[in-house]
Amino acid sequence: MDLRKERFETLGGLPISPVPSSKDSTGDEEAPGQAPYTRGVHETMYRSRYWTMRQYAGFSSAEETNTRFRTLLDRGQSGLSVAFDLPTQLGMDSDDPLSFGEVGRVGVAIDSIDDMRSLFSGIQLDQVSTSMTINSPAIILLALYVAVGEEQGILPENLRGTVQNDILKEYIARGTHVFPPEQSMRLITDLIEYCAENHPAWNTISISGYHIREAGATAVEELAFTLSNALAYVDAALSTGMDIDDFAPRLSFFFGCHNDFFEEVSKFRAARRLWYRLMNERYHPKNPKSSMLRFHTQTAGVTLTAQQPLNNVARVSYQALSAVLGGTQSLHTNSYDEAIGLPTDESATIALRTQQILAEETGVADVVDPMAGSYHVEALTDRIESEAYALICEIEEMGGALTALKSGFQQRRIHESAWKQTTDVEAYNRKVIGVNHAKMAEDPDVEGQMIDPTIAEQQTKKLSELRQNRDDAQSMAALSALTVAAATDENLFPLILTAVKAKCSVGEIMNAMKIEFGTWMAPSGF
Repeated sequence: MDLRKERFETLGGLPISPVPSSKDSTGDEEAPGQAPYTRGVHETMYRSRYWTMRQYAGFSSAEETNTRFRTLLDRGQSGLSVAFDLPTQLGMDSDDPLSFGEVGRVGVAIDSIDDMRSLFSGIQLDQVSTSMTINSPAIILLALYVAVGEEQGILPENLRGTVQNDILKEYIARGTHVFPPEQSMRLITDLIEYCAENHPAWNTISISGYHIREAGATAVEELAFTLSNALAYVDAALSTGMDIDDFAPRLSFFFGCHNDFFEEVSKFRAARRLWYRLMNERYHPKNPKSSMLRFHTQTAGVTLTAQQPLNNVARVSYQALSAVLGGTQSLHTNSYDEAIGLPTDESATIALRTQQILAEETGVADVVDPMAGSYHVEALTDRIESEAYALICEIEEMGGALTALKSGFQQRRIHESAWKQTTDVEAYNRKVIGVNHAKMAEDPDVEGQMIDPTIAEQQTKKLSELRQNRDDAQSMAALSALTVAAATDENLFPLILTAVKAKCSVGEIMNAMKIEFGTWMAPSGF
């Protein structure tokens, strides 16, 4: 095995077991890297390699975001994570009247292949792993990324990263869905199938509990709803004729990390064990990686406060610590000013440094699952697994995640949990420092990242130039072919790839599919 260093010891020089195991103290036979993966998916975990430090970033134009990306990479970030603005998340161009006031505000505006080129200018895509938080138009954004990779001369098998591509949680908790559920699931399986054949190193879906938790779910609900959605995606992929081992090894997960330190550590341990159990009960994969839950973590944005915002540095630090102790493969640490505005260069750097301090100074990366054997953590792990499994079974009895969300079941549960948390804070049963406890007369003066007010005009000008300089006949033919294919069972990814290369915009491609697919509004749960 490859290790980061030859000798592991404490700050005071005390030796640490080469591969810490529960057998050292409790006699438990389960070891890290072995099924059911409670203790981690790798035998040596961070002793061999740190988690990927992947800071989520995106604002204003592709050029502005490219500057932030390159700064973070220069300062030690090991993976890119793209935040898209709201119009892009909804598959709308920046010059769409409905985009007014939102262009470049909560992420970067990407309208065409020109923007994608600018976003990764000077960044060789086979030298970095890229995560893209995009769902309804995920298949389009990945096609743009693939096209830019081709322009850089990169072999398809060398593109590494993740596209979120998780539409069910949009219906349940977040709201950036466009198409009806069945058509959305078709786009997801088309992407999974295409990547399985052409981009084997790409994670085709990041099944997200983060947004479910941010909406107000409990830890158990986050885990149950996320894995229930994952089962729906697996069933959808299998229905196309794929084998479980063709795609399951490239499934990845995305969880939030909230305030209750031990509950979060236990949630991550329970998640691995429960996914192994579900996969083997239902699908019997032959490849061990098919039942191995790998996940990215983001510290909880909903816990950040605009009051006394520097306190958020402490919140983010211990949330990040619980994610590392829980065995995450990748981590984003929120910036302390995110309750006020987009992170500044300074606050984003502090967030990255938080991870680097955890890795290099605390010793936590030298120990595999150090919480194992704790009576409290082991009991919580068992309890979370049991309650989440029961909730998954309840959803399955309704017909699965897709059927349940159409009735508003998950939405209703999240609303009830969010209401309880809010009333607990308002009744002072739950203390939040700076909000209802330890308040100050004046809070520190903190400003978030300023956005160029002319960004919408800039993007509109770019789109105008794009349409003037392209071959209109070629572009319209690509869009027409996509609409026709949407009414068939043909995989749409190659057609979308052709369209982005023909300089069709994201909005034009979405509209070409809307002709056949239509749109849909999810029930609220009430």
